[in-house]
Amino acid sequence: MRVRLVTAAVALSVALGGAGLAAPTAQAAAHRPSVAPAAKAAAPGFNVGGIWTLYQSNAWNATLSVAQDAQGNLSGIARTGSASTGTIEQGFVDGSYISFVIAWNNGTKGRYIGSRGTDGRLSGVTSQVGNPANQATWYTTWAF
Repeated sequence: MRVRLVTAAVALSVALGGAGLAAPTAQAAAHRPSVAPAAKAAAPGFNVGGIWTLYQSNAWNATLSVAQDAQGNLSGIARTGSASTGTIEQGFVDGSYISFVIAWNNGTKGRYIGSRGTDGRLSGVTSQVGNPANQATWYTTWAF
């Protein structure tokens, strides 16, 4: 299952050519078709709030301190060692899927997309914003 998810995530990232998977803007949200009130109140699926580490296939690991609101929107900070820090932007949880961007203090941004497996752990693919060929897979050992 994880291999299929990662393969699908890589294909999606490549197909989008690094295009943002950002949360819709207020203007775009205003042009959405109407949704039944029960659907608007749906829970995001799972909560990733707290401090946890994601492990990347390129040997970069990041410890995240994440806050998640009732709609599934994510914010927080990330750290790799003591020198590199970043801010979590454009993050959200929807059903079993998760997506966020980390804006690193060196000026680069990493886009992370993935999902929660049946074991509760997260896994997916990350790519550098503006350079989608720079990719790695990622996973957590913590179950959510």
